[in-house]
Amino acid sequence: MTQGDTIPDIATQVRALLAKSPDDALPMTYQQVAQALGLAPPRTIQRVAQALEQLMAEDVAAERPMIAALVVSRRGDDLPAAGFFERAVALGRFPADTCQHKMLYIEERERALKYRY
Repeated sequence: MTQGDTIPDIATQVRALLAKSPDDALPMTYQQVAQALGLAPPRTIQRVAQALEQLMAEDVAAERPMIAALVVSRRGDDLPAAGFFERAVALGRFPADTCQHKMLYIEERERALKYRY
């Protein structure tokens, strides 16, 4: 992959990676996705995050589970970064009430695991 790759190109590759990965390899961290795609610095995590946001919009529009739920932060809490939740709220998939986000994320992740394209 080269620095000139567009976010739509990266999003297509991220979807393919997550769809073909075995269940026991998921969820993946943002860094693992970047490495699997061969992204080179700078801004590797930012580009992965932007690609995931695009996938979220596509999946919500198509009324599918968000495949982006299969990517988590390496912070150790097995949750995506805050941007995932902000985007899920903006897309109308999650309510603004953050108290519900963890439970809804776990449900979304399970649905995404079962519905891989």
